[in-house]
Amino acid sequence: MRDLAIRTLYPNVVTIYDETQAFDADGNEVVYDEAAVVAKAAELRTQLDWDDFRKVRNNLLKSTDWWASSDLTMTAEQTSYRQALRDLPANTTDPTDPAWPTKPS
Repeated sequence: MRDLAIRTLYPNVVTIYDETQAFDADGNEVVYDEAAVVAKAAELRTQLDWDDFRKVRNNLLKSTDWWASSDLTMTAEQTSYRQALRDLPANTTDPTDPAWPTKPS
């Protein structure tokens, strides 16, 4: 994640050596702001955590799509479960520890 943070903040970087030195295409060392790199790496990690969370949530919804087929009627519990899944992003502060709703049997 650190390499990606450096490359995002400093697009002229082409080589990163041992995560302590960065160089441009001409071999010149690129001096970077360590605090900015740490902050960008944390931001990128958070984005990935949210992406992973949404993938799991979307797969859970997808696995219940058949409940909504035209020849079936969803129960109130099924409807509530699907709604709770759709509401999760707005009701979640930590994408690595969401309060997943319980799937009805």
